Amino acid sequence: MARQPTSGDRPTVKDVAAASGVSATTVSRVLAGNYPVSAATRARVLKAVRELDYVINAQARALVGGGTKTVAFIVHDLVGPSFAYVGQGVEQQATAEGRLCLVCATHGDPERELELVELMREQQAEAVVLVGGRVNSRSYVERAMQIAHALDKSGSRLVLCGSPPLGPDVPATVVEYDNEGGAYAVTSYLISLGHRDIAFLGAGEPGHTTIDGRLRGFERAHEAHQLPMTPHRTRAITFDRESGYQATRDLLSGDRTFTAIFAATDVVASGVLVALREAGLRVPEDVSVVGYDDIPLARDLTPELTTVHVDYEELGRTAVRYALNRDRHAMSQHTVIGTHVIIRDSAGPPPRRSGRADLR
Repeated sequence: MARQPTSGDRPTVKDVAAASGVSATTVSRVLAGNYPVSAATRARVLKAVRELDYVINAQARALVGGGTKTVAFIVHDLVGPSFAYVGQGVEQQATAEGRLCLVCATHGDPERELELVELMREQQAEAVVLVGGRVNSRSYVERAMQIAHALDKSGSRLVLCGSPPLGPDVPATVVEYDNEGGAYAVTSYLISLGHRDIAFLGAGEPGHTTIDGRLRGFERAHEAHQLPMTPHRTRAITFDRESGYQATRDLLSGDRTFTAIFAATDVVASGVLVALREAGLRVPEDVSVVGYDDIPLARDLTPELTTVHVDYEELGRTAVRYALNRDRHAMSQHTVIGTHVIIRDSAGPPPRRSGRADLR
């Protein structure tokens, strides 16, 4: 039986060396597997490791070239359904590639996001995956470009998952989805049903790639069908249920009428449906509602939600696969995953005579 360390602290390499009768250097070579050691010596060292319950220090292991290979996953928050599914895809592919997945949340702070990317570079992560849209301010983009080059020089890789490229010649893997195309398709579907007065809930400060892309698709569909679009039909909200609920109440308390609402996410749409129900309006008989994302919630709403499907798990898997296997996927470092409309029960033709219901 190997002697337990007398200090009462966690066993060290020196403790393993003393227990197995070899030098600390030999112990390190056995654990790193990067130097020839006799089978008998290896067996003695590994036996001491088991008996002492020795845990390899990750930082020390990295110094001798055997560091744990990691993929960092940086996301707005851990509770948003679309983020969670991207994260699941990232983790699945990282595990399949033999990597450990590290998760960090930015809480919507662009500066914290960049700080986390830099921290992951210092931790020697093989790939740093930024999930979701971004704010395209000049300062943010310039700093992100600098970090992308720094990661590249250190052998790591910046991965943009769900947002467009930072610019030409920036060493980054980009896996985005057809954000604008999905919004164009679902808006065109409403127009094909006969809707001419559609409210868009999801506009915000200019420069956010996700919001801007969906608004562009909404606007482009109106232009393609030669329909006017008035500014009061776009409402700036955050992507949560409460914002959808309150924005719909505001719409209903106004003087103008509408026959359909395009909610920028399914979660927003859930709040829209509650506000319409409280106002005594039927969906889709009085007002049609569509969403975006096709998270499982969309099928559980009443009525089931017509929405834009995004394969978020595949987005995460593809991002990691392409970033870690750049030699095999050299031509796929900018990939766009398609979206499509899922038709369910929340959208139908507009009523023959539409009206407004005041909230009491």
